[in-house]
Amino acid sequence: MGNGCRSGWLRGAVVAAACLASGLAAAVDTAGLLREMVDLEGLAAFPSPAFTCRQFSSYDRASVSPTQNWFANGDRGHFLRVEEVGERKEYVLMDAEGPGAVVRIWSANPEGVLRLYLDRGAAPVLEAPMKDVLGGRFPGLPRPFSGERSRGWNLYFPIPYAQHCKITSDRNGFYYHVNYRTYAEGTPVTSFTPSDLERLRGEIERVGAILSSPGGAQPPLPEAVPHRFDVALPAGGSAALGSFGGPQAIQRFRVQWQPSGDRDEPALRAVILSLTFDGETTVEAPLGDFFGSGPGIDAFESLPLSMNAEGVLESRWLMPFRERAEIRVRNLGSGTAQVRGEVTTVPYPWTDASLLFHAKWRVQHDLSTAEKFDWNYLSTTGKGVFAGVAFALDNPVKTWWGEGDEKIYVDGETFPSHFGTGTEDYFGYAWGSPDPFSHAYHNQPRCDGPGNFGRTSLNRFHVLDRIPFTRDFRFDMEIWHWKTCTIHAAVTAYWYARPGARDGFAALTADDVALRPAPEYVVPRVEGAIEGEKMTILAKTGTVEPQPWDGTSGGFHMWWRHGQKPGDTLVLGFEVPQAGRYRVFGRFLKAVDYGVAQLAVNGVKAGEPMDFFHDGVILTGEIELGTFDLAQGRNRFEISITGANEKAVKSYMTGVDYLLLRPAQIR
Repeated sequence: MGNGCRSGWLRGAVVAAACLASGLAAAVDTAGLLREMVDLEGLAAFPSPAFTCRQFSSYDRASVSPTQNWFANGDRGHFLRVEEVGERKEYVLMDAEGPGAVVRIWSANPEGVLRLYLDRGAAPVLEAPMKDVLGGRFPGLPRPFSGERSRGWNLYFPIPYAQHCKITSDRNGFYYHVNYRTYAEGTPVTSFTPSDLERLRGEIERVGAILSSPGGAQPPLPEAVPHRFDVALPAGGSAALGSFGGPQAIQRFRVQWQPSGDRDEPALRAVILSLTFDGETTVEAPLGDFFGSGPGIDAFESLPLSMNAEGVLESRWLMPFRERAEIRVRNLGSGTAQVRGEVTTVPYPWTDASLLFHAKWRVQHDLSTAEKFDWNYLSTTGKGVFAGVAFALDNPVKTWWGEGDEKIYVDGETFPSHFGTGTEDYFGYAWGSPDPFSHAYHNQPRCDGPGNFGRTSLNRFHVLDRIPFTRDFRFDMEIWHWKTCTIHAAVTAYWYARPGARDGFAALTADDVALRPAPEYVVPRVEGAIEGEKMTILAKTGTVEPQPWDGTSGGFHMWWRHGQKPGDTLVLGFEVPQAGRYRVFGRFLKAVDYGVAQLAVNGVKAGEPMDFFHDGVILTGEIELGTFDLAQGRNRFEISITGANEKAVKSYMTGVDYLLLRPAQIR
């Protein structure tokens, strides 16, 4: 907001209060939105000018209602429409009336040239390969505003528009999200222009530096007053960490935990943090989960929260209150916990726009994945803004657990205004990647592995893309696991609300916080198998790489994806210790986007083309491919795409688990 009604953090609070009192409408422009990207203080007041935040995505349009295909999973390649522009086709991702602003674009597999049209202009204001725009390679949109992290491509850069916004690509077949604000009619907005990137270079560098090192986003202020605490908390005990009179705000809350090994998971899950503001207990969560990575210490650094390997846990959420704040801890574990650290408070002018900070936690143990269903992250009534979640999961198998989509309902919506394409997509990564990553707005601090086995911790914080609500807010995430098993799931939700808001979180018990032991992973192997993921790639199109998959021999298969078409051939080399005549067997994967392929060994066809389509991912049984003469040393296994099942998504992928050789009997 560029007219001076928002500026630095404490001074901005005073100026914002004056702007609200005077009824001034703050102008929205690129510079002001850039400042909002690192303005945690701004979360603590209902936005002025007011806006809504919604999402366009490629979710499966077969999902019509909870009684009609609600968990459909064909989430790629869906667009609003296709337009003919000269001799090319443009696939429309977004079409929205203004005034508004684009605040996030994500994709798992960005394709084509991205074009961004503002205010019904005939020419795009931005035109570049989608991978460049989302991958940190477009001039003026550098990392950390954009970039690929754990195979997810994100652009967090504000693109305001006065009247209208349309975004297209000249390729299809990809997954996408576009998050955007819509301001009240009449709100003055200065539309983005390419010259903003050069004109605002200094501000872009300043904001980028903060996003790259978020711990410096709120330096200590002269008005800040530190309050230290150090308590020994016996089993079953409780203690106060501080009590403060208002009006003030907690600016920082830091705990120095003394790590004792193995991430201190049981203790950090058993110590419960409670904060009460003006008589309302708005925070109740296990200590480790509150700081964004349950249940233990897993290093990451985001804008509002961070932790490091030395046990420094820090919150930079601004927590204003009018009359009094109290911080307490209680120990639901079996041993003594030492809780020491510091709370920093600052003066804060409470106004009619001020909001109380909320953070609540829930867990569900022994959650069956046999049926798909919506699991609630947050349900609340009142007026406020949603600011993010931290999610923790115990998964007893390597198989991907997060096919489920986010569904966010605001102010009585019967169909979600955010309908996503996968749990990892909401958290800003893709393809169920187990690779840890850290960013100001989203993190995967932990994924034990192999694959997606064991404990995983994720978080995402909504700052520029925060979601205001005036009556109620509900966030559901589908539980959509590729394997029937039992998981343990826990979530911490973060939001701000006016006094009197209500939520559905229950009081925490000792059973809630008791960690269930994770099973030890044993890699399954088929004796004598020539593992697909260890074969040599001799010729290919597209991408060929090992992918972890539960139940496969060795825990992986060789996955051929991205770019293949009928007529393409993948050639894999496999070693044979002794020349001879062999019966050759194979095991493969089938899925909704897999193709029909002709298999061959050393140029000799292995029967008729094989259809690898299945409505869901499965492993085939062991299939006999035929009897072949094999040379000592390297031989060739060939997969040639011939087409796809009429029911399949036409991506023509294949997956090779293993080949197995048995000497043919000589008669």
